[in-house]
Amino acid sequence: MANALSRVLVPAARRNASVARASGGTARSLGWAVLPWLLPLACALLWVLGSRLGWISAQVLPPPSLVFDTLTALIKSGELWMHLGASMSRAAVGFGGGVVLGILLGGVLGLSRTVEAYVLPSFNAIVQVPVLGWLPFLMIVVGIGEPLKYLLIGHAALVPVTLSTLQGFRSTPPELREVAAVYRYTRWQTILRVVLPSSVPMIGTGIRLAFTKAWLTLVVVELVASSEGLGYLIVYGRQLFQLDLVLASVLIVGAVGYVADRLLTALERKLQRGAV
Repeated sequence: MANALSRVLVPAARRNASVARASGGTARSLGWAVLPWLLPLACALLWVLGSRLGWISAQVLPPPSLVFDTLTALIKSGELWMHLGASMSRAAVGFGGGVVLGILLGGVLGLSRTVEAYVLPSFNAIVQVPVLGWLPFLMIVVGIGEPLKYLLIGHAALVPVTLSTLQGFRSTPPELREVAAVYRYTRWQTILRVVLPSSVPMIGTGIRLAFTKAWLTLVVVELVASSEGLGYLIVYGRQLFQLDLVLASVLIVGAVGYVADRLLTALERKLQRGAV
């Protein structure tokens, strides 16, 4: 009788425990998904209350309703899409070029100690200069047109991708190289089948960081030298003392950057799973 009861009760208890663990895991996952939004929601609530109760002057911080109306007007007029398209095209060209050159340069540095000895010290010295430190020099050399923006955005993306690729190539496990030697891989086969796949997770992290730097550089460059783009919208609103336009533009910049970062994070995780 006892054995029969145990055969019935033990599996039931195990099922209940599994259900409890699953429920607890779901609750924790939901909690981690909600937590990042608590601070933005609290700030938005304070903004609304401060505007309605008169805690904040409209000349200092426009009410959310006015910012929302301005954002809606930008969307309906098509002006937002024009400026957003200009910024995205600049980011795509500069960021793409910086990533490609960064992977190539980081790969060469990671594969050759000789090249590293000659190039890396100068590279480290050059990258210590802030991106905007090159702005006056490049304005004299290439003017204030699109090449200036491409070069500065590409420079911002180049540095983290180069260093992450170098570190990824150098951190290839020796065991994998030994396996490649056992199978008599050529140098190019070792690079393509062993070194590069093992470096993918670190390169993905570098690309994500590179986009953050490139996007920030894009907005700053458009603040200084541009007649279109999201950065230009911010300057235009400041010149006209339209803080609602400034805040609407800032919100758009933040939203686009956040979405792009989430997409790159998903891509990074996929690359990491594929490299395992």
